[in-house]
Amino acid sequence: MAQPERSEQQRLRPAPLLFEPSAAVADPEHFFDLESVEDPKELLGRATELALAFRAATDRAVEFQAMAAAQLADPRRFDRLTTADIARRAEWTEDYAKKMVEFGRTLLNTPQT
Repeated sequence: MAQPERSEQQRLRPAPLLFEPSAAVADPEHFFDLESVEDPKELLGRATELALAFRAATDRAVEFQAMAAAQLADPRRFDRLTTADIARRAEWTEDYAKKMVEFGRTLLNTPQT
């Protein structure tokens, strides 16, 4: 799970994820054109960029999940969901849902700079 104390430096965006045409996606061996890179140094560099981009995207998506969970569990909402309901919807355990609600509350209560 992403940490609420993440620094701005950790939010640096690595290489952008490029859109893959549908024909390329249909080929199971195709992955962001890495299979066509012959130079191992270039391959390592591009694969590392992609791994960092996916990691950054995952961290960001988890933050949005946490904020949504916190909003859904907000006791001020008339349609509030329980952590069990949230866990079911997100396919989490109830304990993980509770942690995500808490994490989301810290994110929502942290002033944006």
